[in-house]
Amino acid sequence: METESHAIDLTLAASGFAALGSEQRLTVLLALVRAGPAGLSIGALGDVTGVTGSTLTHHMKILAAAGLVEQTRQGRSIICAAIAYERVRRLSHFLLTECCADAEIPCADHEHNKGEA
Repeated sequence: METESHAIDLTLAASGFAALGSEQRLTVLLALVRAGPAGLSIGALGDVTGVTGSTLTHHMKILAAAGLVEQTRQGRSIICAAIAYERVRRLSHFLLTECCADAEIPCADHEHNKGEA
């Protein structure tokens, strides 16, 4: 039986993974993670990733709606930055906590992940 908390976790995980479900969005997020907290201007982000114009705007909206990035205006520039390092970490942990959960013989990873929060 699925608990309400688990259903919420599934909803949040599905939203996060859906936002990352594009090679271009992963490229954009990776570039922002590599840039660190200062982020990149929208122009620099386009230069680094090769994704520009309305396509970049579209991907940024999806990543921002998932809470993974934010855009702020600094003067005449729009600065994009990854803000959800912990959320990305939780998404990967979400998958790994179920590792071998129904297996007769648990794998080594399952035992390792039990202790992580």
